[in-house]
Amino acid sequence: MQGTIAEIKKWLEKKERLSPQELAELQNDSRAGVQKLAARYIKKQERRKKEEERLEKMWYYEKKYRQQGIRLIAGVDEAGRGPLAGPVVAAAVILPESFPVEGLNDSKQMTPQNRQRLKERIESEAIAVGVGMADELYIDRHNILQATYHAMRKAIEQLPVTPEMVLADAVTIPDLAIPQQAIIKGDAKSHSIAAASVIAKTVRDEWMMQMAEKYPHYGFDHHMGYGTPEHLKALEEFGPSPIHRKSFAPVRSRLKNASRLLLQGESR
Repeated sequence: MQGTIAEIKKWLEKKERLSPQELAELQNDSRAGVQKLAARYIKKQERRKKEEERLEKMWYYEKKYRQQGIRLIAGVDEAGRGPLAGPVVAAAVILPESFPVEGLNDSKQMTPQNRQRLKERIESEAIAVGVGMADELYIDRHNILQATYHAMRKAIEQLPVTPEMVLADAVTIPDLAIPQQAIIKGDAKSHSIAAASVIAKTVRDEWMMQMAEKYPHYGFDHHMGYGTPEHLKALEEFGPSPIHRKSFAPVRSRLKNASRLLLQGESR
């Protein structure tokens, strides 16, 4: 192949795909540097093919129900079951068949920047998006699992159209009149659930960022309410804030400590 190794490298960077003849020319070039470029190109194509297969596989459940004549299929997922503070947030998303799914995956595996870009694309191109929340008071009163169900039902209710089928991540939602299927690790197996995961995660993170301004001692903008060493240290020093989940053990223990210290102070 004609050209220096640097020129061939630049040419390759502009090429989406090589023809069989072009690839053969690279592989047959006597220069080791060109052969390395050919090997790198082949690996890149293998990764691309693997990603295309993954994305296609994530339409499996949607295609299954569309073949039965069902068109409005809502993916449902939540964010925030594990944190010590803030709400659990659920989202319901109905995607069109034509939705461009490049980059769509479990939201926890994305950077915040990628999640935000996907959130904007989902909100712009989805058939419908709904969001539901259950705050720390509901969580303390009913437990986190019931709060999750409540947030999911609210998210579905917020959809401007009624879905014909719900695909939920890992759980079967009680008291739901719509047919549903629970899918274990659904955010990695269904584009609709993955889209809901992105919406739920970004909405909750935005809410916690606002709380970080209101309660600056806890570092909510760093850990989003999860029980990191930084968060636990702040709890020890300042006690729980109004948005902490008082029923969660690490928060409850700090409340007990604070009460004990208060009683000791009053008895002196």
